[in-house]
Order: sequence, then C-alpha cells, then structure tokens
Amino acid sequence: MRRFNSLTEVRNELSAGNLTCRQLVEYYLDNIQRKQHLNAFLEVWADEARQQAEAVDAKLAAGTAGKLAGMVIGLKDVLAYQGHTLQSSSHILDGFKSLFTGTAVQRLLDEDAILIGRQNCDEFAMGASNETSYFGPARNEIDPERVPGGSSGGSAVAVQADMCLASIGSDTGGSVRQPAAFCGIVGLKPTYSRVSRYGLVAYASSFDQIGPLTRSVDDAALLLEVMAGPDEFDSTVSHEPVPAYSQQLEPQAHYRIGYIRDTLERAGLASDIKQAVENVIEQLRGQGHVVDAVDFPYLDYMVPTYYILTTAEASSNLGRFDGVKYGFRAEDATDLESLYKKSRSQGFGQEVQRRILLGTFVLSADYYDAYYTKAQRVRRLIKEQTDELLRQYDFLVLPTSPTTAFRIGENTKDALAMYLADIFTVQASLAGVPAISLPVSHDQQGLPIGLQVIGGAFREAELLAFAKHVTENVAASVTTP
Repeated sequence: MRRFNSLTEVRNELSAGNLTCRQLVEYYLDNIQRKQHLNAFLEVWADEARQQAEAVDAKLAAGTAGKLAGMVIGLKDVLAYQGHTLQSSSHILDGFKSLFTGTAVQRLLDEDAILIGRQNCDEFAMGASNETSYFGPARNEIDPERVPGGSSGGSAVAVQADMCLASIGSDTGGSVRQPAAFCGIVGLKPTYSRVSRYGLVAYASSFDQIGPLTRSVDDAALLLEVMAGPDEFDSTVSHEPVPAYSQQLEPQAHYRIGYIRDTLERAGLASDIKQAVENVIEQLRGQGHVVDAVDFPYLDYMVPTYYILTTAEASSNLGRFDGVKYGFRAEDATDLESLYKKSRSQGFGQEVQRRILLGTFVLSADYYDAYYTKAQRVRRLIKEQTDELLRQYDFLVLPTSPTTAFRIGENTKDALAMYLADIFTVQASLAGVPAISLPVSHDQQGLPIGLQVIGGAFREAELLAFAKHVTENVAASVTTP
C-alpha cells in the first residue's frame, strides 16, 4: 500500500472501493511493528483500532460517516482517553489510567477518527528533543541517531515514518512546531484558548495548547476545525466562532509579510537554514507579495521570560503528583514526609526536577518580584510588540529552529543550549497567537528545514490559507543549499 499524504487521498481510495479502513489500519499497524526502533509509540491499541475501523467502514457504506472517517491518528501521551494509560512519559504516573476522555479527543472520536496508540514525548512535555522521556528517546526516521525534536517527538516521528496519518500533540513553547520542522511535516499551534485544554496534562497552563501534526495543511485545517470551539469543562476556552477552516484555504493574491531581521543575523543560526528562509522570502517577493524586514527588540528576552513563567507554572501544576493518590509510590518511605520526598525524587526525571526547582525559586517570597513579576511585564511587552507587527503585516515569517535535528546526547549536558532551541518558537507562545511550521527545504545532510509563519490571534483561517500557498507554490521552488 502506498503512503498517503492527506485524508483527501484516503477518502478517494475509500470511495473508489480500492481500500477499507480496516486495511488501512493493518497497514499502519504493520509499519509501527517494523519501525519499533524509532520508539515513537508507547502503546498500540491494535484491537480497538481494528474495531473502530470496521465501525467506520459500516458508516461509510451507510453514508453516515463523520468528517474524519479514514483518518488514523496517534495521541501524545499527555491527552486523556478514558480507560487508557496516561503517563506523560513519566515514571511517577506508572499504572495510571484516565478516568475520562478529554474534549479534543472526544471530538475526534465523534467525527469517526480512528485512534491507534499512545505516543512517546518528553516527560510532562518538558524538553526540546524527546530525550527526557522515562521510556527513552524517540528517534528521527531520516537518521535514527538524531532527535525528532520535542516535546511531541514521538507524535512527529509517527507521522514522518508513516505509522499514522496524523498525530495530536501539545505546544507550550514550540513542542508541536519544532519537532514538525525536524521531521519535515506540518505542525500547527493554534491561538491560545482556541482548543479546549480539558483532558490535557498541564505543564504551563497559560501557554499549553493542543495542536495537530500532519503531512498536509488541509489535514491540519480539518483537525483544528473539529477540535476547536467552546467547552463547558474549560473556563479559559474561547467562545469565538469556529470557521470552516478546511473550506477556506484559498489564499489572497497579495499579502504583507514581515520577517524579523535579527532572526537571520543571529550567531548560531545554521547557514543552510538562513539560506532556505532567504530563498522563501525571495520567492514570495517574486510572486508580488510585500516582504519587509522588521525589528523586534525583545528577541534576547524571550527565552528567559518563557522559562521563568513556565517553570513557575510547572512547579504549581506538578505539586499534585505526591505518591499518595495515584501513580508511582516509593516503597522505602517511612512516614508521610519521606513518602512525598522519595516518591517525587524517584518518580520525576532530572529535567522535570530542574524545572520544578527553578519554578519554586522564582515564586519564592524573596524572588517573586525580581523574577516572576518582571517576567510577566516582559511578556506583556512581547505580546504588545507582536500584536503591533501583526497589525502592520498579515504574517511574520522566521525559522522554526536555529538548527536542524541534532544528534542524540549532543545537548543533554548543556541545559542552556537545549533551552535556546526554542528561541524562535516561544514568541508566538508568549503572545498567545497562532503559528505553523512548514517543511520548505533540506540541509546538506538531507535533514528537513522548517519555516515558521506567525499570524494574528484567531486568524487561523488566513494563516492556513497562506501556509497552503507556501507548501504548494513556494517550498517546491526552494532549492536545497
């Protein structure tokens, strides 16, 4: 069976009678089995997926199938699915099974998506390489000695390696977009509050957002269309109307586009990535779009601001994991205090412990104003400046990551180097605006290069239409350096 790049291709084969959902599921299950060395899936729901596929085949025959009939999807291990293990790739949640299904997941099921398994990720979504997982790193299919990015690394690899048609991940500071760039696929972070967070294990609640990883912009649009919208279980979700994103992918004739000058002049930016982004800019100019260099004075403050705020929120959110109510419990505890200390010390990995400690420090009475309060003020400045640029321009374009996929172990001993992998993605997260990573080229080693496009709040329809234009009319013309 050939690789499918979109649900449209799948549905065409289903309609022609050349394929059934059951056959499609068997195809993906076979790929998952053959590619276990990539460590993308932590658990495969083979029998359930087969049963779901047969039910969808019956609905297709009866003409009652939903929008996602024929789409086989994997879930990042931070999304609640009732009766299924939910572990956030952490030892501390050993044996825990979700008691309910999250809103986004339920909406996928309601439209006849077929869920095939639980995917590897950085522990509690904390990481930029998928190396902090308790279950070991996921591996990039192009070169298994390289990372797939993080934290949604397993989700990205599963799509890259044709183990499912799409994955649902979560993006706090780039955790959908950066692995999409490393794996050569599409990764969308919606506007904050566009998709309900009910059923998403919290890392940093004012940043976290569920988003799709796909092989096409069309599928990303359709998945967002299905998942987005009000939810009585999430008080922070937006009540903005949800457009039919999948039906609004026709681009405008001309756009005003800004690119942040400093992102292409920074030390540490790989020359192949710089060249690829510059080539995209020239292609867009050649098509008649206005493309201007713009200044953004807060670039150097974004990563510190992001990590102060997210570690503060993480230290609060992860306080619930204490070895008492569920998950891992230390066996050598002698009293309640030692139970807390030993369970958390043994259950959390090194990176999660580091972030809890950092967050506890910046929230402490002596340092709250010096760090946390100041970071909130800088976040406001970053948001205001970003919003101002997006009033002047339809979109901002910049690299998704300063490098292509690096080798496993290359940055694990240098936390600062790992954190700086987020330097181009945290802007959209701090500002709460949508952003998408698109595959546009490859470096000299054949590793994918991603272009990031940032749009205005709740303007995903325009962002997706432009993204489709880039993938179909620009990326194909960008030569490999």
